[in-house]
This record gives sequence, structure tokens and C-alpha cells, in this order.
Amino acid sequence: MGNGHLDKFPLLWEGDSIGELAVERESLYTWFDVRCRLPGEGLWCAWAVGEGGSLRLGVLEPSGREAGIRRRFSHRMTEPLGKLVRGEIRPAADGWEEWKSVPDPETVFRAPWLRKRLRGMEGALILRPGEGRRYLALPYDSKRPFPLPTLFCLASVRTLNGVRYAVFAFDEEERPVFQ
Repeated sequence: MGNGHLDKFPLLWEGDSIGELAVERESLYTWFDVRCRLPGEGLWCAWAVGEGGSLRLGVLEPSGREAGIRRRFSHRMTEPLGKLVRGEIRPAADGWEEWKSVPDPETVFRAPWLRKRLRGMEGALILRPGEGRRYLALPYDSKRPFPLPTLFCLASVRTLNGVRYAVFAFDEEERPVFQ
């Protein structure tokens, strides 16, 4: 991290500490560094919780049964939190029900390049968790060509309801983004 003051807070899931939230203030910015073990499969978000509210830090990047994320936010974004008290992880969605099956995934997107690549794909799921983000899950089998190979570096492989998927995130303008 930088040369600011480092504070550490417990990272909670359903009241139990499963990791740590390290926070460092550096001039006009605050760095948040989360490390934890995952309580289960699926997409998980890290949150900074203060006396004045909470801030979504983003989707945790898994590595085996553990995960982490490191993000920087401006003072303007962190000031409403007030005094920080803890970190939390929460499901990126409230469960499997949030994922919607889409028989023709190309009809969900406007971007011509993406519509073209999705044409004819089967078994797709879509998730819209808010904040302008949209997630697309395409069935993944390591013995077959990777779905959307041009976005390979931005995908995460997840198991949803017992099925393996390559999950891609897109911003409000349908640009692929890191999860």
C-alpha cells in the first residue's frame, strides 16, 4: 500500500469473521484491501460499513476457497460512510433466482459486436445486480472452445446450481469490465 495510516477491520459474513478489511487513507483517496475465505459458491461482493452507511467495494476475485479485492475510492465516495466499523461480504445476488435464463442471449444486448458473438449460444444466464452492471454466464466445459474467447482474460469460471459457467461482467455501455 502507500504511505498513509493503515487500519484493519473484521470482515463479516452472517455475524462471523471470515477475513479482514485493511483500509489506508492516502491524500484524496482511500484504499480498501479485502482478504477472506468464501462461505460458498457464487458471486460475492465486499462492502465497507461505517456509522453513516455502506459502500460496495466490488465483486471478490476467488482463488480456490479464498478471495480478495483491492480498490481505491475518492474522499467524496468514502466520506458519507463516517467512521468505519467493519467490512462485510454479501452475495452479489440474492441467490440463484436472480439469474435469468435467456434462450437467445444476443437479444439482451445492443452492442453489435456482442450480439454477433452471442448468436446461437445456448444455456446462457443473465444477472442485473444494479449499479449499471450486467453479468452474463455462459456454459463452460474445459473440453470445448471457451465461450467468448476474446474476453477470456475478463471471465471468471463459477459453478451455479451445479453447472460450470464462464461469467462475464459488462458496464452500462456494454463494455466488458473486470469483476
